Amino acid sequence: MFLPTTKQEIEELGWSQLDVILVTGDAYIDSPYIGVAVIGKVLLNAGYRVGVIAQPALNVPDDILRLGEPRLFWGVTGGSIDSMVANYTASLKKRRRDDYTPGGINDCRPDRAVIVYANLIRQYFKKTKPIVLGGIEASLRRVAHYDYWSDSIRRSILFDAKADFIAYGMSERSIVELAKSFQKGSDYRDIRGICYIAPHKPEDALELPAYEKVQNNPKAFTRMFHEFYLNNDARSDRRLCQKYTTRWLVHNPPALPLSQAELDEVYNLNYERNVHPYYAKQGPVKALETIQFAVTTHRGCYGECNFCAIGIHEGRTVQWRSPESVINEVRSFSTMPNFKGIVTDVGGPTANMYGFECPQKLKSGSCKQKRCICPEICPQLPVSHKKQMELLTKLRALPGVRKVFVASGIRHDLVLADKKWGRKYLREVIAEHTSGQMKIAPEHIVPKVLQLMGKPNHDMLINFIKLFYSYTRAVGKKQFLTYYLIAAHPGCTYQDMVKLKSFATNFMKITPEQVQIFLPAPSTYSALMYYTELNPFTGEKIFVAKSLHQKEIQKNVVTSKKEIQFQNSNK
Repeated sequence: MFLPTTKQEIEELGWSQLDVILVTGDAYIDSPYIGVAVIGKVLLNAGYRVGVIAQPALNVPDDILRLGEPRLFWGVTGGSIDSMVANYTASLKKRRRDDYTPGGINDCRPDRAVIVYANLIRQYFKKTKPIVLGGIEASLRRVAHYDYWSDSIRRSILFDAKADFIAYGMSERSIVELAKSFQKGSDYRDIRGICYIAPHKPEDALELPAYEKVQNNPKAFTRMFHEFYLNNDARSDRRLCQKYTTRWLVHNPPALPLSQAELDEVYNLNYERNVHPYYAKQGPVKALETIQFAVTTHRGCYGECNFCAIGIHEGRTVQWRSPESVINEVRSFSTMPNFKGIVTDVGGPTANMYGFECPQKLKSGSCKQKRCICPEICPQLPVSHKKQMELLTKLRALPGVRKVFVASGIRHDLVLADKKWGRKYLREVIAEHTSGQMKIAPEHIVPKVLQLMGKPNHDMLINFIKLFYSYTRAVGKKQFLTYYLIAAHPGCTYQDMVKLKSFATNFMKITPEQVQIFLPAPSTYSALMYYTELNPFTGEKIFVAKSLHQKEIQKNVVTSKKEIQFQNSNK
């Protein structure tokens, strides 16, 4: 069933009042890929009556008022993408398209949507029930953070939104526990995975430098960020707190990861895998094309690329579903009238992290002094592609399924590290699961830039490219690698981009098109580098392209079809 979006739908369900109302910056797509749908269905499964208001109008009260006031709480999210990322390019140009809006025109998601929606609720519902922020926009902005769009250190979004709680990260467990506490009137202060405001410092909390100290002090902000980042593991980390004038942000430890059975249950809930009719009549929602017949097999990422927000949002521990759960999901949508036999993706943040994780991390939490796969893969990580290969084989054999694609990016260093199954996995994906192109994300080839990005040495990339095209020729297919590359990452100079261009021309034999200008995502190490112009791990001064002109030049170096000559490094 769809969650109700109108009074009429509430009445048809026989409900008199909703317990929870979720407000989102996306059109309402009822899919396991869409956070508001997942949280709504999880709450519904726990016995709560839940409705959705998607992309409410701001100039009239009709939308925000149409479901009434919830009995327990409001849930507010900017949507599947941070609203500032959704609305602006890295060059700060307004995006014209929004794949999560009916008709595709980018005119329904406000800037800083979480703040706007929370204030909209307060405008029409005085002294209302608690407002709980969630989703990636709130999650990445839960403590003091560098904000690229204002070029400033902003305070926790909880204060700017005048909300009551943040349920950060993958919050299925947290949101149900919070709902129970509201229902019973019980104490919420020890619920994992939430942030709240308190008048006093909790005695057991690790104190981060106060907002007033970090606001205009890059060194203090760097110290704060290190402490914040290293204390985000559910199995080993402490409660955090941060002072804002006279009040305290309390940041409880992350929620414990769901067990495989619990994760299966989340994805096996009854999703319509379609746009709600109320929004569908407003026009097609392009995002549906990608996710309607795709499957998430796991969540989390231990890659820890410094520019990526996944680790701080989904977590650095990979959790995977059982093969039976994934197979049942494909069986369920294979009977839908518009299913043409194509499973468009079987994957996650990184497709080939399915089915293996460090046993020590699962027991004691992430290591504080080293990362799992960078600068090299830890010997404690049991890299094996066997489980994903077995899953893909079973999916191919399902009735009504013609093709099963792996469209999510593949981590090439993991393929090469798996001496037993890696090459067999690559051959199988090339032969059976690639739709003309395989996505990999080397991002760059210059060692000092790769180090700052948290990416592996480019020697692995060279070996993988040779292997890919060797296997492609062997199966008699004309397939290609698609490379994600980044221009103007902190520490990257014009000369570094010339080197990347030379490598692309002479070795890759391409003129890359998938080149994006670096965008400092909140609460990432690369954003910290951009703000401070320092290597946060060594304190070394680094070059940072700050002007839009510098950034565009770096991108154009690689995308140009002309031969590029060396120029001055300050461009």
